Amino acid sequence: MAELDSPEEAGLVAQWRDLLARHARTACLLDRELGEKHGLGMSEFEVLERLVEGCESGDKGLRVQELAPTVHLSQSALSRLIGRLEKAGLVTRAMCAADRRGIQVALTEEGRRCYAEARALHREVLSLTLAEEP
Repeated sequence: MAELDSPEEAGLVAQWRDLLARHARTACLLDRELGEKHGLGMSEFEVLERLVEGCESGDKGLRVQELAPTVHLSQSALSRLIGRLEKAGLVTRAMCAADRRGIQVALTEEGRRCYAEARALHREVLSLTLAEEP
């Protein structure tokens, strides 16, 4: 027979389940809307945004190993995603000048344009889904 949770534990479990549900709703809506209107998935948009942010600090791009933890993907999943973005002409990949073992990813002008066009929709979806009452 299963042990019953204390009221505190039951509250934590309810909060956890609410967080999971909100994440799932937000992720699904982002994937659907960004995909239909801009040809991007949620993770692809996130990579473009992280690259835009990285370029604001004066960098020409980011190394894959720096980017992976910020977008919550394994390096191999991120490498596949970057390959798709590169094929679409949104990013370039090159050997890192400072460390020839690393791969540097940079936005193309098309990538910057695509990000700029998709940004308002991304923020609209976040506003819609994250402003909801739990």
